[in-house]
Amino acid sequence: MSDCGCDIEIKDQEQSRVLWTLLAINGVMFVIELSIGWYAQSTGLIADSLDMLADATVYGIGLYAVGQSLAHKARAALFSGWAQGLLALLILVDIIRRAIYGSEPVSTLMMGMGVVALAANVWCLVLIQKHREGEVHMRASWVFSKNDVIANTGIILSGLLVWLLDSRWPDLIIGSLIVVIILRGARHIILDAQQELAADPGRCSSTGEDSDVSSSS
Repeated sequence: MSDCGCDIEIKDQEQSRVLWTLLAINGVMFVIELSIGWYAQSTGLIADSLDMLADATVYGIGLYAVGQSLAHKARAALFSGWAQGLLALLILVDIIRRAIYGSEPVSTLMMGMGVVALAANVWCLVLIQKHREGEVHMRASWVFSKNDVIANTGIILSGLLVWLLDSRWPDLIIGSLIVVIILRGARHIILDAQQELAADPGRCSSTGEDSDVSSSS
């Protein structure tokens, strides 16, 4: 079998194309959802918008890792996990602030924006699905996209409960659950990346291209 590396180049180009699309979707949605969330005084929407920002960062880091060595990809995923965890803690601070000082979330905006965000994240999930068993930086992208779909479903439900109960607490509770989801996803990726680095130091120190070529020849 030829070891020209053509298959690897095609795979890298495909990863880059998917990650650029995911980065664009999450970047745009971060701006829109943060604006609507702030206006609607919704902890859930603000939390999800910041999660969009974190995901955009993850995809940007993933783009850096494309074509790099396995060690670079594992370290990129590791950094993504820690970044997600830090952002989750910042979201938690905002939730505590709103619980203490109060808020009046607008249920209709929560549900409407939740539906739009859900559609965007389902699109992301479809794009990344074929890479969910791939290299560690792509597995990280899959986990974060899957968690976003779960979080968006929760926001729609919380908007409905805010409307039915005329209470801000469903919004605060869903915001807190989103924090838990982000932290669980971050932990999963951190452990996955650490295992990748520890499993075979010699393999991780070589370039991704060399590893794939040698395995295919």
